[in-house]
Amino acid sequence: MIGIDEIMTYLPHRYPFLLIDRIVEFEENKRVVGIKNVTINEPFFQGHFPGHPIMPGVLLIEAMAQTGGVMALKSEAEPLKKVIYFMSIDNAKFRKPVVPGDQVRFELDLIKKRSTIRTFKGVALVDGAVVAEAEMMAMIVDK
Repeated sequence: MIGIDEIMTYLPHRYPFLLIDRIVEFEENKRVVGIKNVTINEPFFQGHFPGHPIMPGVLLIEAMAQTGGVMALKSEAEPLKKVIYFMSIDNAKFRKPVVPGDQVRFELDLIKKRSTIRTFKGVALVDGAVVAEAEMMAMIVDK
C-alpha cells in the first residue's frame, strides 16, 4: 500500500486538488488501484449542489488521472525529477452519482507506453458498481 505521504512525493497536487487518499495495488508499468474517501467536507460540495451533494464528474476523471500518474512516476528510474502532464481524455462516461460517504476505487491499466507518453484505461467504482470510466493519455517530463 502507498499512503498519502508517498503519494505527495510523486504528485505536485495539494489540498484541495489532491484527490486520492491511498494506493492499494501497484504493478509497475501495468496496473494501479487507488482509493478516494468522499466526505461532506469536500470543498466542491458547497456549490455542487447545495442540498444535493454530488462529486463532479470532472473530478472523478482527475482523481483517476492522479492514480495513473502515481503508477507512471513510481515506475520511472528517477521519479522525483519528473512530473506528469495530462494530455487527453477519450470515451469518458459517467454512470452513477458519487455522494458523501462513498469510497471510490480507481482501477487503471496501462494500455500503451511509448517514450514519455502513457495511455491508461480506467474505471471508478463504488461498492463494485462502475460510476465512471475513461481512457486518458499523459506525458512524463523533467521538472
